[in-house]
Amino acid sequence: MIVVKEAIIVEGKYDKIKLSSFIDGMIIETRGFRIFKDREQMAFIRKMAQARGLLILTDSDSAGFLIRNYLKGSIPSNQIKHAYIPDIFGKEPRKDAPSKEGKLGVEGMQKQLLINALEKAGVVVRGQTAAETNRRQITKQDFFQWGLTGAADSGRKRKQLLKQLQLPAYLTANAMIDAINSFMTYEMFSLLVQQLEQQGESTWSLPQ
Repeated sequence: MIVVKEAIIVEGKYDKIKLSSFIDGMIIETRGFRIFKDREQMAFIRKMAQARGLLILTDSDSAGFLIRNYLKGSIPSNQIKHAYIPDIFGKEPRKDAPSKEGKLGVEGMQKQLLINALEKAGVVVRGQTAAETNRRQITKQDFFQWGLTGAADSGRKRKQLLKQLQLPAYLTANAMIDAINSFMTYEMFSLLVQQLEQQGESTWSLPQ
């Protein structure tokens, strides 16, 4: 697996599935043009841009560049890197017909072409450093022990946390763990959970 530090922005779920087969990192979907109106998703992307930087990897057609340019105009340039796939004409196997412009998207690219695009973008493609390896990460087991999964009120607690952390309400437990690990330490998040238990969720506040 290739470890990528930046959050990778793609258009749809099939792009994400393709990259997830060989990339260890956060991959965020714009869900196509929905990003233009989804303020919650855009706020999440901005948070990840500030926390770890973004790598934009959209299709090479006009729709892909429209989404890319929208993100480019919405996020500080020093938080963005751009990766471009080549213009290759064809059709993805799952589709009945080629795209409007007849070009293969991210999901249709060969693995090596995608790796080449990442390398050309100057994205950090590497193994973890010793410091990163030793850093205590929040895990699924932590969520279970804190009652954020596996309990009758786990869903309610996660929703309250997502609201408090200004993260999208639709994040799954796994995606939530990935996001939190991007901008909070285990110690900070553990303290936040303790505040829930001790003070009640109505008075939660982030540690200073």
